[in-house]
Amino acid sequence: MGKGHLKGKDSKEKTTEFSLVRVMGTWKCKLGHKVNKDTADCVSAAKIYESITEQGASWTVVSPIVFTYKVTETRHLLDPSNDTLLLGHIADPQELDDIKKSNKPIKRFLVVDQEVFKIYGIKLTEYLEANNVLYKILSLPTTEENKSMKMALKILEEINNFSLDRRTEPIIAIGGGVCLDTVGLAASLYRRRTPYIRVPTTLLSYIDASVGAKTGVNFANCKNKLGAYIPPAAAFLDLSFMQTVPRRHISNGLAEMLKMALMKHRGLFELLETHGRMLLDTKFQADNSVYGSHCLQAATQATRIAIVTMLEELAPNLWEDDLDRLVDFGHLISPALEMNVLPSLLHGEAVNVDMSYMVYVSRERGLLTEDEKQRIISCMVGLELPVWHAAFTMELIRKSLQDRLKHSGGLVRMPLPVGLGEAVISNDTPCEILHEAFVKWCDELSGPSESN
Repeated sequence: MGKGHLKGKDSKEKTTEFSLVRVMGTWKCKLGHKVNKDTADCVSAAKIYESITEQGASWTVVSPIVFTYKVTETRHLLDPSNDTLLLGHIADPQELDDIKKSNKPIKRFLVVDQEVFKIYGIKLTEYLEANNVLYKILSLPTTEENKSMKMALKILEEINNFSLDRRTEPIIAIGGGVCLDTVGLAASLYRRRTPYIRVPTTLLSYIDASVGAKTGVNFANCKNKLGAYIPPAAAFLDLSFMQTVPRRHISNGLAEMLKMALMKHRGLFELLETHGRMLLDTKFQADNSVYGSHCLQAATQATRIAIVTMLEELAPNLWEDDLDRLVDFGHLISPALEMNVLPSLLHGEAVNVDMSYMVYVSRERGLLTEDEKQRIISCMVGLELPVWHAAFTMELIRKSLQDRLKHSGGLVRMPLPVGLGEAVISNDTPCEILHEAFVKWCDELSGPSESN
């Protein structure tokens, strides 16, 4: 287990590996081969490497950090008989049983998007009171324009006044992506890390913001420039929230779903291509009039594939140590576009304009056939997403890619679709290809229609 004394790069350097062992409540460094697990309370996965040279000593700490969080589909989340919102994050059966038997009331601090509160505020309050919860609801206008440290600090002030137990009383965020991101950042800052729960109420946040670890706010006119990688204790997904989401916002979420389809899953692309209009019309709900029961089956299948493909990419790379990320498709130029034209484009709409252009880049590189290109663009239009925008200029493309080089290890790391449902990370797309794709993109898709 231990390696004892090792020679370092300097022949006079001596390096010793220590395991960390807790005995009777005290942690001690022990040489690896001397650890007796029978007498130890606990042996940590962490290691300390001590190096001694003529100049002095240095210590290298290797401490694995493991995050565990649940992404759970549920129905009727605000039904008083459903305790998922209050207890669904608890994995330990004994802890759960103790809480249910205890006479101590549950205490929760909730941040709810202002528009969501107008619709569900009464139902949420009735839910909390029916379960004898001591609660504080903070309703805020969580829009992209307000996504700032000012809002995060407002949340932190209210949390501090409420006096949470940071270990047993998770903060609950109910709203779209801006709400979930901002509350997540506030939770990560309060007492250095307070658990929080995400409840997405928009389609985009349902399949994107709720399932990953990123939190953040906008800063210096840049999207999510301040943030942290702290996943929630749990995310609870209830498709019934989608029935009150405006049609445009359903379309907005479908853009992120289409992103995962183009990068990883041909079957999801074909589902959106065939049933996208039905999903828009029914808002991912059961419909017994025009479409019958098939719509709920398609809605469940589409959301689950989108979530699983997203988790496949995020789970091994929560801290983005690997900068080659397929989930960045549509996110190379769109952050600057979205911030430049606020509030005229929603996030998914800006992403789709970016993806539409990149489809033309793939076509110019020979990665897509003309038929595949046309199918993708037709699918986007069918999902009522914009495929072109006047503010998406060649100058914006150049500047965004230059900025990406600075922050991506000197490589552009451009995800491009290869056929339908596969992708490649490109670092060698010539400027001529980018320009030729831009010219064709504008020639074919720009027009007087506001939908473009």
